[in-house]
Parts: sequence; C-alpha cells; structure tokens
Amino acid sequence: MAHRKSRNPNHPRKGSSIKVEPIRDIEDIWQIKRFLHDHPRDLCLFVLGINTAFRASELLSITVGQVEHSCLGDLLEIKQRKTGKYRAVALNRSAITAIRFWLNAYPESHRRPESALFRSRTGEALKVPTVTRMVKKWAEMAGLRGNYGSHSLRKTWGYHQRVQMSTAVPILMEAFGHSNQKQTLDYLGIQSGEIMDIYLKLEL
Repeated sequence: MAHRKSRNPNHPRKGSSIKVEPIRDIEDIWQIKRFLHDHPRDLCLFVLGINTAFRASELLSITVGQVEHSCLGDLLEIKQRKTGKYRAVALNRSAITAIRFWLNAYPESHRRPESALFRSRTGEALKVPTVTRMVKKWAEMAGLRGNYGSHSLRKTWGYHQRVQMSTAVPILMEAFGHSNQKQTLDYLGIQSGEIMDIYLKLEL
C-alpha cells in the first residue's frame, strides 16, 4: 500500500500566490545559526543573505577572490542580474565572521580566486532552486510555519532594518531597487501592521 508523502508546511497551497516571508523573530534567526554551525558554507550563505539583501543569484555569483581578504566595513560590489547595475554593500562584523569561518573550511583543492564562494560537492556554484530548498529546510528545522524561500533572506534584512532600526522606507526602496515605496512595504509585508500602530501610538 502506497503511503502519501507528508505535506511540507512551508509549501504554498495549490492555487495560492507564491509569496515568501521574512524571518521575523530574532530567536528563530539564532536558532537557524545554531543548526548551521557545523555547516560553515550554509551558515555563511544564510548570514550573508540576511545581512546584505543581495538576491540569491547575486550571492551565488560571489567568488572566493572577492571576499577572501575582506575586512570589517569593506565594500562588496555585485552586479544585479535584474537591473544590470552594480550595488555595493558594506560588510558588517557578522558577515566577515561567517566568511572567514567558511573559508577556513573551504577545500584547498578548489580554493582559487575565481572559484564560486558557494559551491556544491562537485565544485560548481550552487543554483537558486537549491538555495530555495535549503531555506525551506532551515525554516522547517526552526519550526516556522508559512512559505519561505531564497527571497526570505533579503526580506529578513529589510524587515529588521525597518522594524528594529526604523530605517526610512525610501532608503530601503533604494537598497532593494524598487520603483516606489508601496512596493517596498508590500514586499516586506509590514504595511498593515504599521498602519494599525499609528492609531495606537497617538492619543489626543
């Protein structure tokens, strides 16, 4: 008798729009980091994703030579595949630590300046669908319900920039390469919550 496969709780329902979510809880972020501690490549991918807001395709285009000598505050400039424009990001302490942790474990036989930073076991650069599967797995391991994928990484950066740091929406719009502020708010999924807050914060 055939058994039905258990449904992945992070997979969208049939007919629904595929819109991934940010990781909203800091504790969930730390939990995923703990899960990935023994997997330095995956930890580096996760940390860079949530600290730079690069798209998955842009993260996967990074080479060893671009980051192997990077220090705190150095700029990492990546060509955006969607717009064709270059975007520079300052690497913070978390990003530098994760890069060094991974490069210390990077196989010497494949470690050349032109080598993909995020490589598969065969030595080739990872693909975006693979990253999507990885993020879904990490979310499931952390007990998160909802739809998560490669875009969740950059959305997580934007969500916490707005909610924790109160970064202005026009700045986030520029960072994401969006055409208007509504697109940015919709992308981060926080507009409705902010509108509710304005009623609660002001008492006349």
